[in-house]
Amino acid sequence: MSPDLARRQAELVAALVAGGPVPAGFDVRRVDAARTALLRKRADEVARRWPLLAAGLGADWLSAFAGWAANRPTQGSLRDGWDLARSLSARGALPALAAEELAAHEARWRYDGRSAPRQRKVPAVGRAGGAVVAQVGGRVRLLRRGIA
Repeated sequence: MSPDLARRQAELVAALVAGGPVPAGFDVRRVDAARTALLRKRADEVARRWPLLAAGLGADWLSAFAGWAANRPTQGSLRDGWDLARSLSARGALPALAAEELAAHEARWRYDGRSAPRQRKVPAVGRAGGAVVAQVGGRVRLLRRGIA
């Protein structure tokens, strides 16, 4: 593959999934349509992995996810949902059910926001949006519900 072709392909991928500009010679409307379709597909995948986050946002799910994800390349549905949930939590906008889901993930997994999550082997507590969850021996228990 020529270096020019590789560069143009990388520019197109960046335009489709990471908010990059549409490369010269491509139809802006078609690239925008493809970008929108890919964001919807990505949102659906994250909603399957984070059902309480999606349900908690209800009719605002797609717009909230698309607004957050538009300029971020995917890290996979687990990490995308986790990063979105943490972002909403930091702004005080995380729905109560989603807070419980995030707290459970925080207790079950170790995730620093950069590398792949790793399962915890020792007892841990996860907190998010008022929800508190404990993980002991691989079992996760809700200790306190999030703020409604």
